[in-house]
This record gives sequence, structure tokens and C-alpha cells, in this order.
Amino acid sequence: MRTTTGWRATGPTALRRTPLERRDLRPDDIAVQVDYCGVCHTDLHALHAYDPHAEAPLVPGHEFTGVVTRTGPEVTAFSVGDQVAVGNIVDSCGVCAMCEAGQENFCHSSPTLTYGGTDRQDGSTTLGGYAREYVVRDAFAYALPSGLDPAATAPLMCAGVTVWEPLRSLGVGPGSRVAVAGLGGLGHLAVKMAVALGATTTVISRTHEKRNDALKLGAHDLIASTDAEQMAGARDTFDVIIDTISAPHDLAPYLKLVAMDGTLSLVGHLGPISVEAMDLLVGRKKLSSAGSGGRPATAEMLQFCADNNIGADIEVLPSSQVETALDRLGRNDVRYRFVLDMSDLD
Repeated sequence: MRTTTGWRATGPTALRRTPLERRDLRPDDIAVQVDYCGVCHTDLHALHAYDPHAEAPLVPGHEFTGVVTRTGPEVTAFSVGDQVAVGNIVDSCGVCAMCEAGQENFCHSSPTLTYGGTDRQDGSTTLGGYAREYVVRDAFAYALPSGLDPAATAPLMCAGVTVWEPLRSLGVGPGSRVAVAGLGGLGHLAVKMAVALGATTTVISRTHEKRNDALKLGAHDLIASTDAEQMAGARDTFDVIIDTISAPHDLAPYLKLVAMDGTLSLVGHLGPISVEAMDLLVGRKKLSSAGSGGRPATAEMLQFCADNNIGADIEVLPSSQVETALDRLGRNDVRYRFVLDMSDLD
């Protein structure tokens, strides 16, 4: 075992700086000095649900970038000093139909999550990227393409690939009409990617307050979901709607905006939903969902972002201010993603 330093949960909103143990390198492992780690809503939910008396510790963080510091003897893709990125999946079975299709995020025996997961070899609980070092299988680390800012790239490894997968699988490109519902950590990246793919892109937000922000991100228009006249005027308009709204909400108004044979893809709220069949029947509309991404899509997304100068809009805080970041995130007081600078853990 090797000791590093990180932030361990002590309660629903509290973390303590503490020594953490990382496993000895296996033949196909790399050790990564974590430089920047994004703060995701998933981290907030995990902390709120955490029992401080639980046997397994909780160290959040599943979107980070850093530098390779050590490699196992079978590693050939990386060398010490390489910049890498790691997302929310660090292993899978590798043999099921989903893994063979390059969709390790849908692994039939469940992918191993970056934190709160179960290591497939020793059964230990994975501890996340709110730490100065992380040990990961080389197959689940990604070379950081030249030109990408490491801090702004960290959120791409969760929020970015979560919206990239439906955009690609639904064939978004030049001539596509895309709407993005919700302009937050997921939504602002969906806008940037859809625009770069050549789509005419509209933001759907509760009010007109974020119109200037939407246009700065490259969107062509904004529709206020509380404006009945605007919503009626946009009926049957969009080939794809990427719904990034995290709270439970009525899907009917958004399905009305989907064009014939178009798709509403849910990537924000992933809990129970209720849908009237007629809202799908009229126009042969489709309802889909997506989450995270497999290895091929993640690598493709990173290169696309490098080619199109796409990174998350971030606010960087020292990791010692992690509780401040989580508190503000809970109040939606960020545009659009917090990233922790882990160098203060040295």
C-alpha cells in the first residue's frame, strides 16, 4: 500500500483532510498525481446519503486530470510525466456484450465506479479523486490531447461525456435542430458540443434571465419554458432535445417541442417519470436516456473538444475549500462547474 492525502466524508456536508491508502500497482496500473478534480452533483448526493458510521469510507470525486507518476510493468500506453484524464468508471468485466461493444458504462455486471465502487480483484471500496493520488487501470485512463486545459477538462470526464453520448448516438450534425433544457454543468457543455457539431441550437430555461449566457456559449436562441406563447410557437420543432434538468419535472411540455420522429433524451433527472403515451404517439416521438460513456466515446469526445477548443466554464478553488464548493453547488451558485486544485494537498 502507498499513502496519499485526500478529503474523506465525515457527514452530509463535511469532509476532513486525512491520509488515504492506495493499492500497490498491479501490472496494468498507473498512478496519477491528481491536479484538478471536478465537483459533480453526484458528489453532493453521495455525501447527503452517506452514513458517517459506515464501515467503508467515502472519498468523492470522479472527474479529474493529472500526471502519471508511476506505471506497472505491463503498461505501454503511458509513461511517467504524461498528462491524463480519468472519469467515473475505472473498470468493467470486459467480456459482456456491452463491454465488447465499447459501452463499458453499461457493463452487465456493473462497471466499477471511481468512488463507492467495489474493486473487481480485492473487493475493496474505491476512493475517489478528492485526493492527491489515484491508482487506475491503464485502460480506463485517457491521454490528455494537446491544447486542452487540464482544469477545464476535468468536468468533461463526467458532464461532458454524459451529453456527448446522446448527441453522437442520435446523429446530431449540420442541419440538426437541437434544444438543450437546463443551462448548468451538463447543459452548458451540451450547448457547446451541439454548436460545434453544426446544429442549430436553442436553450430552454425557466426564464429569459440566461439568454445572454446562452448566446455567449454559442446558442442561437433561448426559449423560456414559462412563456406559453414561446412554447406554443416552438411546437414540433426540434430533432433532439437534451434534457439536463436535475429535478423531477413534467416531460409533456418538452415532448410537444420534439419534431416528428425526434427524440427527447433525459440525462439530468434519472428517477421515476410519468409519460402519457399520446405525447409519444402524436409525431412518433421517442424518449431515451444516457449516462456516462464507454472508452471509445470518451476518447472521441476528448479529441473533439481539443479540435474545437471546448472546455467547461469553471471556477477553480483550492481543495481546502471543498465544503464551500459543495455548499454553493447545492444552491446552484456556480456557472457552471467547480474544479478543485489539489496541489494544496502536498
